Amino acid sequence: MSIRLLLVDDHAVVREGYRRLLERRGDLRIVAEAGTAAVALSAVREHAPDLVVLDLALPDMGGIELIGRLRQRAPALRILAFSMHRDPLFAAQALKAGALGYVTKSSEPSVLVQAVYRVAGGVRTLSPDIAPELAMSLLDDAPGPLHALSPREFEVLRLLLDGDDHARIGERLHISPKTVQNTHYQIKRKLGARSDIELARLATEHGLGRG
Repeated sequence: MSIRLLLVDDHAVVREGYRRLLERRGDLRIVAEAGTAAVALSAVREHAPDLVVLDLALPDMGGIELIGRLRQRAPALRILAFSMHRDPLFAAQALKAGALGYVTKSSEPSVLVQAVYRVAGGVRTLSPDIAPELAMSLLDDAPGPLHALSPREFEVLRLLLDGDDHARIGERLHISPKTVQNTHYQIKRKLGARSDIELARLATEHGLGRG
């Protein structure tokens, strides 16, 4: 019985590389591809894949936000995040949002293939370069202020650090500017930041502003 996959990445050439790698295995079948979050959501409804291989950097919605929405639409769906980010914070937030695995794009191809099988089998999986013990400790309420943020708060903070205003963030996450404003306030409250300058400093000190 084959594992039905949806590939989500905004670069067609990159998706073609995933497809060639994964379809070498006779029991892995690519049923759809998507270059945006909107297409990914439609593809899940239309094709009912078993597993999504998801890049976190999409043009129309943050990948962590998309993970939550995919799980809302299809609670049994397995999600493997495949990201350029090597910071365990991103892995922890992706898992908190509902992904079952996280593999960096700097990993060996065999790591991605094995992660697909493990996630399809319901096993939480991280690539070796993510320092699994640190990512798991973040999930287990270890000290660290950014760990206190919800996945949506994490996405909003990341976009604020990129220089986006409330209206633009609302467009990216498909929420209202008022919701973004309220989330911005909650982030500052949780992190104890009295200003946006202090917020940026705290986020950078704890790893979010680095790469």
